[in-house]
Amino acid sequence: MNTFIGIDLGSTTTKAVILDEEGAVLGRGITNSRSNYAVAARIAGTEAQVNARFTLLARELGGGAPATLERAFRVEQYLAQLRHLGEVMQAETARYAVSLGAELTERVAAVLVKMEQAELERFERGEDPATNFFRDRAGADYARLAQEHADRKGVTFDVLMSVYDRAILRAENAELDLSFEGNIRRAVARAGGADSREAVERVLALAITTARGVGTGYGRARLPFPKDQIRSEILCHGLGAHAMFPDTRTVLDIGGQDTKAIQVDANGIVTSFQMNDRCAAGCGRYLGYIADELSLGLHELGPLADQSTRPVRVNSTCTVFAGAELRDRLGMGEKREDILAGLHRAIMLRAMSLLARSGGVNDAFTFTGGVARNSAAVRALTGLVEENYGQRLLHISTESIFTGALGAALFARRDHLARPVDDVGGGFIQEVQP
Repeated sequence: MNTFIGIDLGSTTTKAVILDEEGAVLGRGITNSRSNYAVAARIAGTEAQVNARFTLLARELGGGAPATLERAFRVEQYLAQLRHLGEVMQAETARYAVSLGAELTERVAAVLVKMEQAELERFERGEDPATNFFRDRAGADYARLAQEHADRKGVTFDVLMSVYDRAILRAENAELDLSFEGNIRRAVARAGGADSREAVERVLALAITTARGVGTGYGRARLPFPKDQIRSEILCHGLGAHAMFPDTRTVLDIGGQDTKAIQVDANGIVTSFQMNDRCAAGCGRYLGYIADELSLGLHELGPLADQSTRPVRVNSTCTVFAGAELRDRLGMGEKREDILAGLHRAIMLRAMSLLARSGGVNDAFTFTGGVARNSAAVRALTGLVEENYGQRLLHISTESIFTGALGAALFARRDHLARPVDDVGGGFIQEVQP
């Protein structure tokens, strides 16, 4: 089976989309971006391949793949990463051996054992993880358990966390086997999935070849693709949004580092665009900074802002000054939800300026990127569009964060169909054989 992959290496997350020979989405993958861009691209690609295999498994079974089997597979991936993290952390404890002796090593080992137990208990209860990002899952468990194992003196919470912080950077860049092929049989054994064992073996017997890949995104220049297999974010987001919603004429993408306002024609071809300057104000990274200042998760900002009854006017969306203004507002007695509602409106006002310069908001209008998952951002944008342009059809996909990767995969397929004879061996080419 020939497939086509698009990789969107963003400033905060790296996304991958795999298309089948007919151009349908076969698999999606996402991971945290990291300093080693090649590793981030490989992990996102592996996750997309895993997702593709589960799609094929669902077809073999005539419906969805068993939820228990998918959870068991994620457990196997997590345990492999956790055990490697443990090895790296135990090596890190040697830095503290003179002052803390063997005590730190024992405390770290005890925390790691309980982390593994906690994961297995969640599986037994049938709980889905809040996130599949290893750093986020492991970090939450480790911080909670480190508090239980810390002393006020000696092996303090700060010492335990410093070991984790130093180790996670190295562990994330490790070359581990997280593939479907490397973990699915253990997952079947753990899930007790006798009924799906034969279907799994049939899926494993399928050879999947990546015929061509295209890269895009903030870090596209660092992706393992030849230059002719790189496309701009603008082109990929325009084409991806059109593929999701063919009536799209205006696209707004707000990612971690930049904001893009794009106009496309009936074929998804970009006719004009505007981007923010080098400043990250009004982007996902700015919202992340605000979340940190309020000790909230990024996913909590939108729902909290939606509770506002009296939004405050925010004067600046500059990341440098955001913390100071936020603290001033809180010191004046303003409610967090009212401040956040004002912040979201200020962010969308910046986006509206870009939209106006790109050609306005035409029907239909598609909102993409990670910020499109933020309910308060969507509400603020909807209100401002209606105020300035009247009623417009607004599209938001649940998979909006993959829009750029989808566009890249579509370009890969188009390029291959245009020259299938000599289109072999370049860039992110992987063959998965039975």
